[in-house]
Amino acid sequence: MSRYLIRGARLLGKEVVDILTGDDTIEAVGADLPVPADAIIVHAAGLIALPGLVDPHTHLREPGREDSETVLTGSQAAAAGGYTCVNAMANTMPVQDTAGVVEQVLRLGREAGYVDVRPVGAVSAGLAGEHLAELGAMAESAAAVRYFSDDGACVADPVLMRRALEYAKSFGGVIAQHAQDPRLTEGAQMHEGEISAQLGLAGWPAVAEESIVARDCLLAQHVGSRVHILHLSTKGSVDLVRWAKSEGMPVTAEATPHHLALDHREACSYDPRFKVNPPLRTPADIEALRRGIVDGTIDVIGTDHAPHPAEDKDCEWSAGAHGMIGLETALSVVQQTLVDTGLITWSDVARLMSYTPAQLCQNPAQGRPIAVGEPANLCLHDPRATRMIRANAQHSKSANTPWEGRELPGRIMYTFYRGVPTVWDGQLRGREEIAAEREAW
Repeated sequence: MSRYLIRGARLLGKEVVDILTGDDTIEAVGADLPVPADAIIVHAAGLIALPGLVDPHTHLREPGREDSETVLTGSQAAAAGGYTCVNAMANTMPVQDTAGVVEQVLRLGREAGYVDVRPVGAVSAGLAGEHLAELGAMAESAAAVRYFSDDGACVADPVLMRRALEYAKSFGGVIAQHAQDPRLTEGAQMHEGEISAQLGLAGWPAVAEESIVARDCLLAQHVGSRVHILHLSTKGSVDLVRWAKSEGMPVTAEATPHHLALDHREACSYDPRFKVNPPLRTPADIEALRRGIVDGTIDVIGTDHAPHPAEDKDCEWSAGAHGMIGLETALSVVQQTLVDTGLITWSDVARLMSYTPAQLCQNPAQGRPIAVGEPANLCLHDPRATRMIRANAQHSKSANTPWEGRELPGRIMYTFYRGVPTVWDGQLRGREEIAAEREAW
């Protein structure tokens, strides 16, 4: 069994401490800890120690679209980004709408061995938006699903949404909504505004998102059940969630790194890497999202990591698929847009990207404090580093990163998953090496 003594890390960006791990838990935290004879020392001066990141919003594509991503490659990308848990969205082929499929994804995640892979159950059968999926069966399965979403599609039928909220309430589940009125976005290609008019691309109006956000906040209040709004993108959505929370409605909300950093002017390149759902919005919307994070309106940051093969992105804008990858760049973008700008602290990062996502998705072994007796899930981030992003250097099976050729701050130097390093000195470790260390326990 390997024990690791992390020497001189800045805990949540604050005091300098040593952290001693043993088997899969944290044995000691403090200043100038004695060095056990069998410990491997990690020199961490200047590195920020954070709890392992938890992504509430990842697309792993397997089963069915292994040409885009597999559970293994997505897990590796997650570990490289500092994550120790991802919640895998239901839009696979077949859809994760039965106990059998969610248990398959759970098993694939365990076999990969880099992060906890928690399957997200579909709300509607086949994501068709017509009939409820087997929510109860998925909740009672080995995957113990408590977090459900048709992400990629909106639960547009208000009656179906109400039934989902009522059903999930019976076992403490959460319904996560992809807020997009389908009629208002028919043929939409990008944010509706002056630039979409100039480019001649069909516009995606903000009200298409905001009308669903408003409806679902009211439905959640009526039913007394929890709703989570995925990837907010407009100022109006932030204002609606802020109002709903002020009224005591059981709603939480999420923002993505790319919606915090990129705006609709990127579409002027006609590069489909910037085509995403919901679309990139205006600078004023970005400012509203950032304010929503600062004042607590937005609870979590999720990547919406959406891998696509080259043929789905290396094409004209109108034919390109929606989505971009983001697991390996999320923390750097958050540092650039929120930490380095002085809007939030590293403690806030831990709350937004680990503690609260774990609570939202009910991942009890994740999002825990870095303290004695807690699971040894943590990452060490170097905020002083800079790196040029290259798609061919990412660990995802797909290369549709919007950051290609751009420089971002920060770098994950170490990720510990259940006490075993999955990233060591900035390099992803091999699957066999990790498995051998676990078996040695």
